[in-house]
Amino acid sequence: MISPTEVLQAEARIRPFIVQTPLDPSFRLSDLAGCDIWLKLEQTQYTGSFKLRGAANRILAMTPDEMERGVITASNGNHGIAVCYAARQVGITPQVFMRHGVSEAKLGMIRLLGGQPVFFGEDPLEAELKARQTATETGKVFISPYNDPFVVAGQGTLGVEMHRQLDDIDAVFITVGGGGLISGVATYLKAISPRTRIVGCWPENSPVMFEAMKAGRIFDCPEKPTISDSTAGGLEPDTITFEMCQRLIDDHVLVSEEEIKRAMRMLAENERWIVEGSAGVALAALLKERQRFAGQRVVVLLCGRNIAAEKFMAVWEPRLETGV
Repeated sequence: MISPTEVLQAEARIRPFIVQTPLDPSFRLSDLAGCDIWLKLEQTQYTGSFKLRGAANRILAMTPDEMERGVITASNGNHGIAVCYAARQVGITPQVFMRHGVSEAKLGMIRLLGGQPVFFGEDPLEAELKARQTATETGKVFISPYNDPFVVAGQGTLGVEMHRQLDDIDAVFITVGGGGLISGVATYLKAISPRTRIVGCWPENSPVMFEAMKAGRIFDCPEKPTISDSTAGGLEPDTITFEMCQRLIDDHVLVSEEEIKRAMRMLAENERWIVEGSAGVALAALLKERQRFAGQRVVVLLCGRNIAAEKFMAVWEPRLETGV
């Protein structure tokens, strides 16, 4: 549980260390969808995703003793990149636990920024639990990708920026993995604009938080491979984001792999943006529900761009083969 005040404190703390990303209108997508679409371009963040906000807030809030002990985290890639970048600013070398098979594009950036990768397990949750255990055994500080109030407050600074950049937002479409991003943004936006609808967006192949919310409890939810790999994986049993998602999300939309890929292609064709699958999920969800939001002012949060070139090119293969 965090407060809007904590989000504002995070915004002041991290402001010198991040990009205040643009919120731009998309005239072409607006025309196609029949609503007033604005894109929050968080893929232009220094590390290529929103994760820098939460990581920076957690690290900058650390005490001198905590910095001396060091940092451990767990990540599919984007959070690890963000922790490495933020840690580098204060002279810390973090260990990053990750599942086997993580994206080479993201792994390369973690190494480039000075992080020490540690591979464990086949599921992100396995790596996360092992990282937390190692932090307890060594005395290092564990920085969760989502289960940390400082991290959630840092992600919430996106809500502060959106409110400053645009008036009268009817709805915000946000992709959900562990729930840190949507929990932070909704905490702030709901406090200052209660009428703004918060729309949670999931890939059909990995709707872990959605299924937990339906069941009223966190459980081991079966998953299938998804191009939205940065949102895949299980939830920590005690995550603070579970209750926040239950309370703050107004609408829930699940999208197929083909709908995600189509949205990624549309962003490239119409806006000249290359984004990763998790960003495509949010636009795909709006396109799926466009009739419900006809004529409304809608923000789509493009949460990241860290996708391997060959993986992005594979999104285009059906079009290249068929010419459609």
